[in-house]
Amino acid sequence: MPAVTVDDVLALPQIASPGPGQLERSVKQITTAPMGFEGDGFPVRRAFAGIDLADLDPFVHLDQMGEVEYAPGEPKGTPWHPHRGFETVTYMIDGTLLHQDSHGGGGTISNGDTQWMTAGSGILHIETPPEHLVVSGGLFHGFQLWVNLPARDKFLAPKYQDLRGDDVVLLRSPDGGALLRLIAGDLGERVGPGSTHTPMAMAHATVQPGARLHVPWRADFNALVYVLNGSGVFGSERRLARSSQMVVFGPGDALTAAADDRQESRSPGMDLLILGGKPIREPVAMYGPFVMNTRNQLIEAFDDFQAGKLGTIPIDRIDSASPHG
Repeated sequence: MPAVTVDDVLALPQIASPGPGQLERSVKQITTAPMGFEGDGFPVRRAFAGIDLADLDPFVHLDQMGEVEYAPGEPKGTPWHPHRGFETVTYMIDGTLLHQDSHGGGGTISNGDTQWMTAGSGILHIETPPEHLVVSGGLFHGFQLWVNLPARDKFLAPKYQDLRGDDVVLLRSPDGGALLRLIAGDLGERVGPGSTHTPMAMAHATVQPGARLHVPWRADFNALVYVLNGSGVFGSERRLARSSQMVVFGPGDALTAAADDRQESRSPGMDLLILGGKPIREPVAMYGPFVMNTRNQLIEAFDDFQAGKLGTIPIDRIDSASPHG
């Protein structure tokens, strides 16, 4: 971990430093993500468990998929299923995942790629490991984030973005101790490749032992940092957090994370998924694969799905891979 890196970090553009007078965000809450299972049974960590939805807004769900080393025959995915009312963002750090949807989108994402799907008015899709990975086994590690859409955008036409690993904007801290991969949103003058309906930012940072990441962060965004691996201290009061924990920040316009001098033997640095977005502040009615504003809209979404109005599985469909399929 991770798949996207560089040989010479100091050759990268420098992250803008917070300006004088910018308010350092303090830590509001630290939670530990419980284990669960998704789809056909692949292991996930529910990264948003125990956090108030108001502190997550505009995000509603985040799963860490893996990190798991599959034996031959073990890799699993999801069957065909619907979505409406939000966007799914799937970021693969290691391993490979196939995606196909009912509107012609899809492809292969692996090793630093990101799949950005706007479900909008409704879509059917599938995510599954390729057959060769099922047969051979191998490392699988990634994330899926659900980004809410405001009421005015919940019935947008579905859209698919395929972001390759080499599309991300690579940046460094002033001393080169932290490498940051900007996937969406802006960080100072730098802008990531992801096109978002809901204003947000998403980045993956690797902070070397003893190094510090100090970045400006929009005051109108919330701020969440999930620790993929390693340990360090966060915020103005230097709160300790480690692997599989989510750090929820309070208000301000700057973020700080500093890696401990000693890290896990399996990884040389502390890896972080950094998220923030502009709160929508609308009612959220969420059940299964639908994120709407009211219970009646959820009922309508289920009715539309059963009536075939959310799309048709394509003739050249892919299916959940298995070693015998």
